[in-house]
Amino acid sequence: MSGIRAFFEKSQAKGKSQHSAQRITPETLKQLFPIRNLSDEILQTFATENHVETLEAGSTLFSVNQQATCAMYLLRGTVILADHNGKSYEISAGSAQAKFPICSGIKHTATATAKTEVDLLRVSLKIMLTPSRQDHGKLSIPEGLHDNRLLSLFVEHFENNDHEIEIPSLPEVAINLRKAIQRDVNIDEAVKIIQLDPAISAKLIEVANCPLYLTNVPAKNCKDAVVRIGLNATRNLVTALSMKQIFKSKSPLIKNHLEELWKQSLYLSGLCHVLASHSLQQNPENALLAGLVCDIGVIPFLSFTANLPPEYHNDAEILEAMPIIKGPVGAVVLKEWDFAEEFIDVAKSSSDWFQNSGDTLSVTDIVVLSRLHALIGKKATADLPAITAIPAAAKLKNFSLSPENTLAILHDAKTKIHEALSIFSS
Repeated sequence: MSGIRAFFEKSQAKGKSQHSAQRITPETLKQLFPIRNLSDEILQTFATENHVETLEAGSTLFSVNQQATCAMYLLRGTVILADHNGKSYEISAGSAQAKFPICSGIKHTATATAKTEVDLLRVSLKIMLTPSRQDHGKLSIPEGLHDNRLLSLFVEHFENNDHEIEIPSLPEVAINLRKAIQRDVNIDEAVKIIQLDPAISAKLIEVANCPLYLTNVPAKNCKDAVVRIGLNATRNLVTALSMKQIFKSKSPLIKNHLEELWKQSLYLSGLCHVLASHSLQQNPENALLAGLVCDIGVIPFLSFTANLPPEYHNDAEILEAMPIIKGPVGAVVLKEWDFAEEFIDVAKSSSDWFQNSGDTLSVTDIVVLSRLHALIGKKATADLPAITAIPAAAKLKNFSLSPENTLAILHDAKTKIHEALSIFSS
């Protein structure tokens, strides 16, 4: 029982109200991410004790750059969060953002003040490390989706055949270049490999001259482009540039899904590059490639679907299944392609807002932040945490995120992203 209690913690805070504290119900806990992923037994045990804390209006919950000692949920009232520049926004209980912790990283990225009297739930940061009922590395059918016949068929095929699936092939130029760089070839040898594919060579020159690489001297040939971009970055860009041909199908329904996936992946990869460039903590080309391959697990699933009779699937079932299968299947694809472990982790974990592999900003963190930016840019804010609340945001060292900063980054990046991605999509 003490192990269960260790997930949750009471905290003494200035400004505590004298109101008698209230019990929290299991029903309330089941509305909170990621607490809702704990077993019913743990939720019920926690709910039998008094863990709701009431603070008066004007109380400071935490301060910017202060080390975090717990994750915190807002159950009643309104909180004002202000970044280090004084830019502020509000979160109110009952809103979509209040379903998530208002803080969960290693340090606070904003100062939180109670605008009204508030009820809070404080829990140990260990709760953020609790695996969800849907293990990122294992493919299983979540509760509520057992009626999805297409998902059931694919999971049965995947699990009963030792993860044997139809894995798309990387284009030859990408494979040859990756193998050559593993052998420590020099730039001239790498250029010879790239030039065997004139289309990729031409696109690489375009990328080197695009707004992502600020320069007054244009790259005139393939070697100029490789010298400017760097050998390892070129390897990732060649892989990225050659990936469009993987997103193809003869089935009209599947073709539509693949085209939409390609567009989303392109935009996400551009955001990843921009955020990595801002942070100076991750290689931008690694981040760009990570954004392109993070959802690659959808492709074998769509290929499997295309080979079924039409009566075995519909659009709704496809859309329901894709978020479930993309992580485990994506990991299998990237392992087969001999990608580094950091990319495999991107496939498995980058759809989890609260993934947290350590105190250092990882390429998975970059993809998670970019996903959130992309959804905010589309104004798809239902069931999204505040940008300052997720663990990845607390790891940024060279700039901080807030709703206003997010919109500024999206605005500043728009031209760069669209000009660069026109090269990838052509």
